[in-house]
Amino acid sequence: MQDVTDESSDDARIRMPEGRLNMRKSGQDEPMDTRRQDPWTFEFDKMDNRVAAVRIRTRALAEELPTHHHPQGQLAMVLRGTVTCEVPGALWMAPLHGGFWIPGSVPHSLRVSADGNVCFLFVEDAAVAMPQTCCVLSISPLLRELILHLVALPESAQRGVQTQRLHAVLLDQLVRMPTEAMHLPVSEEPRLRRLIDALMRDPADRTTAAQWAARLAMSERTLTRLVQHETGMSFGRWSQRLRLIVALQWLTSGLSVQQVANDLGYDSVSAFIAMFRKAMGQPPARYLAQRR
Repeated sequence: MQDVTDESSDDARIRMPEGRLNMRKSGQDEPMDTRRQDPWTFEFDKMDNRVAAVRIRTRALAEELPTHHHPQGQLAMVLRGTVTCEVPGALWMAPLHGGFWIPGSVPHSLRVSADGNVCFLFVEDAAVAMPQTCCVLSISPLLRELILHLVALPESAQRGVQTQRLHAVLLDQLVRMPTEAMHLPVSEEPRLRRLIDALMRDPADRTTAAQWAARLAMSERTLTRLVQHETGMSFGRWSQRLRLIVALQWLTSGLSVQQVANDLGYDSVSAFIAMFRKAMGQPPARYLAQRR
């Protein structure tokens, strides 16, 4: 299938009026009727099929969709770049050539990296027995091609008999995909939110728990107990999981293993590879090769 790239490099942002996904360029205030024709728009409240799909290509800058929810379940399938999703209590990342599942009615925000190419698949809650919690999904080549075919169908073909058969095959494949729990527990506790936001901005920061405790005006013991209570992880395990998720984002965006290791503050490439192998069961090169 031909991949037609949008040549525009204008900044774009994603906004969420009730009942629709609306992505538009910042600074534009075009009338509602004009926005209805925009290719970035999907109207959840008018979805009359069991399955619908939309394809999103970002430009020079990342695009963000603020917290919202809709009754349909949602699969984010990544063809290029990265997608991160924050739900109450956790941050998820969809791997390259894979995706993650968001059950219907779960509040979530989305971020698509610059130069991203992503398909969002929306599925009626009663259409198929999908997981009731967020999870990372493997995407088989067959399922990927089915979704791409659905995205490319013209509006006139969306309700045809052939398309309904396509939906049936797609749903049959979707429910068979293996799942993986690759997420970062997060918290809205104000002090921990400061720590989380700071480390997300600079994941190479190696500030110790004792130093963070001093910054947050609490004892180290209080901080470690708070992190364990809010995330279910020790401070060390939590910060390592954050760096792993960031590393996966950077690697799948095309950065080299050496550059990722350096940018995450590892003393050596071998130390980074050892961390990655322990967490993922294989070195970065093999992990990426299996997803291309």
